[in-house]
Amino acid sequence: MGPIDYLVVEFPGNRMTGEGLPLLVDLVDRGLIRILDLTFIRKDADGSVIALEIGDLTGDGALDLAVFEGASSGLLGQDDLQEAAAALEPGNSAGVLVYENVWAAPFAAALHRGGAELVASGRIPASVVMAALDSTEATS
Repeated sequence: MGPIDYLVVEFPGNRMTGEGLPLLVDLVDRGLIRILDLTFIRKDADGSVIALEIGDLTGDGALDLAVFEGASSGLLGQDDLQEAAAALEPGNSAGVLVYENVWAAPFAAALHRGGAELVASGRIPASVVMAALDSTEATS
């Protein structure tokens, strides 16, 4: 199995355009990721948190989320959703995505067969990368 990551994506004013959904489907179709969990939450003005059913998000039919129906591995619990909601501003909603980096599993297996061991991993925030690239470009 490849590394498991999660994302919490906030939608200000509960506006979900669905623009990223075809790209997410493409990542799955190309075998790069496997969606383990996808759920949506809404944080009301009073701070209460509501889990939203994917079927309830299609609204006017502009969002087609049917392909994600049933994406639930059981990894996300109520505590996880409460923690995700803590990052939201009241009146906003969020998508919580847990996914496997399928592309990494064969690579990790090959390294393991060769005797290698993972001793550290992490993620560099995109803003830090962009700042470093801007700084390098400015001095060039």
